[in-house]
Amino acid sequence: MSAKKLHIVLLSYHDSNGGAGIAAGRLKVALEKEGHQVDYLVREKGSTSSALKFGNGLISWLKFIAERLFFLRFEKDKSIRFLFNPGVFGSDISKHPLIQQADIVHLHWVNFGFLSVSNITQLTRLNKPVFWTLHDMWAFTGGCHHSGACEHFQQSCGDCKFLKNPNPTDLSHRMWEAKKTGFAEKNLHIITCSDWLGNRARQSSILGGHDIKTIPNAIDTEFFSPNASSLGLDPNKKYVLFVAMRVNAPAKGFHLLKEALQYLDAATTELLIVGGEMAEELPLKAHNFGQISDPARMRNIYAAADVFVTPSLEENLPNTIMEAMACGTACVGFEVGGIPEMIEHEVTGYVAPAFDPADLAKGIKWCLESTSAGTKSRERALQLYDQTTVAQQHLAYYAQA
Repeated sequence: MSAKKLHIVLLSYHDSNGGAGIAAGRLKVALEKEGHQVDYLVREKGSTSSALKFGNGLISWLKFIAERLFFLRFEKDKSIRFLFNPGVFGSDISKHPLIQQADIVHLHWVNFGFLSVSNITQLTRLNKPVFWTLHDMWAFTGGCHHSGACEHFQQSCGDCKFLKNPNPTDLSHRMWEAKKTGFAEKNLHIITCSDWLGNRARQSSILGGHDIKTIPNAIDTEFFSPNASSLGLDPNKKYVLFVAMRVNAPAKGFHLLKEALQYLDAATTELLIVGGEMAEELPLKAHNFGQISDPARMRNIYAAADVFVTPSLEENLPNTIMEAMACGTACVGFEVGGIPEMIEHEVTGYVAPAFDPADLAKGIKWCLESTSAGTKSRERALQLYDQTTVAQQHLAYYAQA
């Protein structure tokens, strides 16, 4: 524990809608348990958490709209509308009393008109340590959250695949220039939740010269545990779980899971879905729980499942895998992003080659047949993601500043 009691201010767009906001809220709890004062400022507050809402609701909405309208004339098509954020609209939060009083300012996901590139720059020029936990690549690209195979972020962006008229001096290059200049302060310290994202940040021309440390998100391993209430499911069946904020979001890869399900025994195996209704016909009988906001009910679903599957096309360090592991449920995912760092292949679960439905099905079968993967998943969650462990890693990094 840090000898000095710190005043830490966390910043994120939303406190409960999305993995980054949830992760920041959990970090708040973890740091408070270590005896520090932590305030959590958000643009949008959607839960009963102790987060504090910054700004007027109407003005916040208008800035979100302004950001989207600004990008509208540049976007290639509507399919990429939320895959690229310019970062030109936001609010100057640097004069907020809590920011002025803070020992540590700690950013998380701050897009959608919360903080612009220039607003982040204002924070780094306050002559106090600023930490930024990256949940995707936006901080070191010209605007995209995940670049895929594109490596323009290693040079100067431009010729962006997300834009209508890509060229060397397009919007992505101009925003790269703004970040290259604006994020140059040495008191900006970078945290990534996975080594995968950390390595990408080190390769970038924007953040490559900064101190970058990998610290995973925290989870309450006493709350997320195998000891959950029954859902009344058939004890003679095996259950495969899929979770997403939006089941039909292309990047979540449900279409690949659907292909994989064809290889499973429909007589003994059923599907649990969290995140919305599926109108299409599926190879297995499905139990659809819709959107769930109650963490206790979500915990019970994780614990009831025999295997959790995340067929995402791109990921950093998914909270869902951490939650499933803590509930003693084996996990399966593709070899993308930070997923291979979380799942020990054929120990706590199975890592399939990227976007191979047949091998994904093989992994699901392996987990369903394993007698130890669930127990070992729980042990790994306790070792890596426990609140105390993660809080102390953050405090040690704060102390270096």
